[in-house]
Amino acid sequence: MSHWIDGNGGVYVAGIGLHRYQFPTQTPYTHLGLTAVRAALADAGLAWQQVQSAYIGTTSIGMAAGPVMLRHLGAGGLAVTQVENASASGSFAFRQACIEVTHGISDVVLALGVDKHGDGRRAANKDGLEHLSDSATIPAVKFALMARSYLRERGAGAEAMARVAVKNHGNAARNPYAQLRKPRTLEQVLAATKVVGDLTVPQCCPRGEGAAAVLLVSGHALGRLGLERKRCVRVRASCANSERHQHPERSEGHQCPERSQGHQHPECSAPGAPRHGASAIELVRSSAQAALEQAGIAATQLDLLELHDAFSVEELLYSEAIGLCAPGEGPAYLERGDSQIGGRCAINASGGLLGMGHPLGPTGIGQIVEITRQLRGAAEGRQHPGARWGMAHMIGLGAVAIAHVLSA
Repeated sequence: MSHWIDGNGGVYVAGIGLHRYQFPTQTPYTHLGLTAVRAALADAGLAWQQVQSAYIGTTSIGMAAGPVMLRHLGAGGLAVTQVENASASGSFAFRQACIEVTHGISDVVLALGVDKHGDGRRAANKDGLEHLSDSATIPAVKFALMARSYLRERGAGAEAMARVAVKNHGNAARNPYAQLRKPRTLEQVLAATKVVGDLTVPQCCPRGEGAAAVLLVSGHALGRLGLERKRCVRVRASCANSERHQHPERSEGHQCPERSQGHQHPECSAPGAPRHGASAIELVRSSAQAALEQAGIAATQLDLLELHDAFSVEELLYSEAIGLCAPGEGPAYLERGDSQIGGRCAINASGGLLGMGHPLGPTGIGQIVEITRQLRGAAEGRQHPGARWGMAHMIGLGAVAIAHVLSA
């Protein structure tokens, strides 16, 4: 079956580049972003003059960040669009670049994520409504409540979440671009200072700064540009959605058989979602399923999965929601080593948000960079063997979700 993503000969990632994620410094954002762009151009073997359009994902720098930065490469008149969608800003910039390529508007498009640590102001604090508490819109509080519900319903202990942090910090220690490069033991993660609820410091992602860039090229232009097809990773799917409120006693694909006893599953009772309505878990499930259907594969065929693990419980929740394992099997999937590099599907081989870092604007594009590197077989020191299919999945405050599937 042909999908829109197959237009113009398909969309290929031809070049990738990163500026290491790091704690806040005085380094100008222009240096961060241009470091990533120049690396992507060199990786693809393309000149800046060949780029026809650019999408910039950022949350905290300010308006018109793209032209101010890119003019240092030469003001060639290309179209520049700034994209903001919270944690998913880079992911949506990448999606817009895919759309432009596949519809034949341009053959070479830059998707760049760049950010400095900002003031964190959110629209949710300006909606004119009274909130139940001052912490009602703080993500850490919401995910701590979700974690408590998840562990209770799965009959699991706090060590189930802590193992996510152990794995991802271990992966980050092998990634030269990661913000945190120190491996952690289970005992260290559990004994660390608690942030909120059962979440300790190593189970909460660091904020900071950094940049990630990819160059997208149409399949029809690969030969004309002299690019090696075997190094170019194909984008097989791009799907996005946002929260959907449904009947209070019904959610798509799920009904709680124990609701008469006052029981709620985590996917029914996610903070901020109406009971049995759309939740973060349903949002992840529906976006991932749409992307897998577009790509024509099952979740169990994925070799790589980069997902939003700003808090450790998310990896357990979302690995179940995406379909890598059955509901309730997240802790066992991890403990068996199935989500390790070399396991059934390497989840967050980059180190994820917990270890790689979460500078917001670059995060989603950084996921694409990692998957591309892995599918090329070039992730030195952390290569997942035989990788052919990968998914990059992000969520953002609001709430939005977006999934991309790539193949070698």
